[in-house]
Amino acid sequence: MASPPRPVLTALLLALLLLPPGNASGAASVNPFTAKAAFIRYWNRKVPNNRPHPAFFVSKLSPLPAADAASFPSSLPDIRARLPTLCSKAALLCPSSSGSESDVAARKGPFTGYRDANFTNYGSGAGAGTDGFKNYSPDVNIAGDSFRRYGRDSSARADSFSTYEANGNVVTANFTSYAGGATGGSGSFTSYAANTNVPESRFTNYDAGANGRSRGFTSYSPEANSGESSFSGYGKSGNSLRETFTSYGNDTNTLSSGFANYGESANGATDTFTGYGVEGNVPENTFRSYGAGGNAGVDTFKGYRDGSNVGDDSFASYAKGANGGAAEFESYGGSANAGSVGFKGYGQGTNRNHEIGFKAYAGDNTTFKAYAKTGVDFKEYHNTLAESTTASTSEQQQHQRHATKWSPEPGKFFRERELVAGNRMPMPDIRDKMPPRAFLPRDIARKIPFEASAVSEAFGAPPDTAMGKAVASTVAECERAPSRGETKRCATSAEDVVDFAVEMLGDDIVVRSTASTAGSGAEVRLGDVTGGKAARAVSCHQSLFPYLVYYCHSVPKARVYEADIMAADAGGGRKINRGVAICHLDTSDWSPSHGAFVLLGGEPGKTEVCHWIFEGDMTWTAAD
Repeated sequence: MASPPRPVLTALLLALLLLPPGNASGAASVNPFTAKAAFIRYWNRKVPNNRPHPAFFVSKLSPLPAADAASFPSSLPDIRARLPTLCSKAALLCPSSSGSESDVAARKGPFTGYRDANFTNYGSGAGAGTDGFKNYSPDVNIAGDSFRRYGRDSSARADSFSTYEANGNVVTANFTSYAGGATGGSGSFTSYAANTNVPESRFTNYDAGANGRSRGFTSYSPEANSGESSFSGYGKSGNSLRETFTSYGNDTNTLSSGFANYGESANGATDTFTGYGVEGNVPENTFRSYGAGGNAGVDTFKGYRDGSNVGDDSFASYAKGANGGAAEFESYGGSANAGSVGFKGYGQGTNRNHEIGFKAYAGDNTTFKAYAKTGVDFKEYHNTLAESTTASTSEQQQHQRHATKWSPEPGKFFRERELVAGNRMPMPDIRDKMPPRAFLPRDIARKIPFEASAVSEAFGAPPDTAMGKAVASTVAECERAPSRGETKRCATSAEDVVDFAVEMLGDDIVVRSTASTAGSGAEVRLGDVTGGKAARAVSCHQSLFPYLVYYCHSVPKARVYEADIMAADAGGGRKINRGVAICHLDTSDWSPSHGAFVLLGGEPGKTEVCHWIFEGDMTWTAAD
């Protein structure tokens, strides 16, 4: 009998190599020339314990066809040139192309369902009218919108941005010289960038030189995660401008805002910050040369940063050289956990006709340095620590403040004793908030240097955009020195994840993740609970990057559990999910202000802390 031709033998051998352990029938559905097939072969060599391949992990492998993978360019300029094709075929997170100026100029408002556009010189010199932007760039992974010289020298023109860039992931909006030299009219930002992940909004010389305009920011960036908003030269040299910030940045996580030269040399500007940064987590705001050289400006800060966790504000050269300026800080800084506020060079200058009042101010850790000695009034000032304060004790009238502590979402952390069948407990929101992406094949990932500048160049993400900053942040975190007892590695391919787990735990390992998001944000009841053996584990968490990158670290002294998640309704016997939880037994190196201790009490080294493995993350342990 003749031997089969060599190509047939090769195909048969590849098919045999691809046989999933314990499941030969699955081999026929795997193309032997794909990244998925290559990874399965790699897995079988590195983890030869004949356990099923984890579906949630395999689903993240690159869909890039073999031919495209083989011809992938090596140089960054060539990669950049082929980016649109590569992004679509490899399921990467790449910036989309912006709309052309001609297309935008040909349209008339209102703009509904619009996205990724460049509005340059739009509405310049226009008369009375209204432009409305509603449902603009919603649910976009990477949004890039630019408004340059929009409405310049216009008259009595109103514009509104409602539900702008909501539910996005990495969104960048530029408002440059918007409404410069305009007269009258108004503008409003409502529900702007709500529920976004890493928003980046820049307002540069916005309303500069404008006359008699009003602008309102209401419910701006609520529940946003990280990100930054900057206001530079906003309202510079304007006349009788009115700006209100209401419910700005509420319930956010580490959102920062910078106000530089805001209202500089303006005349009769009125700015109001009400309910700014309420219940946020570590908000950071910088006011530099705010209102400097202005005339008869009025600023009001009321209910600013109430109920927030920590937070850091600085006011440098605020209203410096201003004439007849008035500022009122009322109920400012009522953080649940002590934050800090620094006032340096506040109200200084040759003009002394200003009036700055602190009424019922509740800011802890506050430093006043080189501020104006006249025209400043402290009433019912509640600075409990009085650090470096030059105001007299009678001016401060210090009182001990008993605030309700800020607390993380219920159920985000819990004690090990709660992992028992029948227990009812809140399930936090474990949904994956990251944009969908795939791994790059390992040989391709290695062609792109893991450096912020190289990645930004390859994927067209300038450093001053939200994506560029996310890339830089991920690289910086990966380069950070490990904590005491921690071994860490950033894995840029699926093979790298497996290698690290094997290196830490040996080759007889299993990987687990919570099965779904069912029960997320609701009260649940636990069914059968298994596991709990104390051992070393490896946890891997997604990082924000154009392709999948996992931050993996070895966790000493941990216990991993699996639990049936049951509905907590009247029946209570319906299984809706299978959850994976990890309990950290050694918390001695954790910060005393960690959210786990805020929520549960206790202190580092004396209290174990448990949490669920969120969607998209994973934990590895030695096989049972």
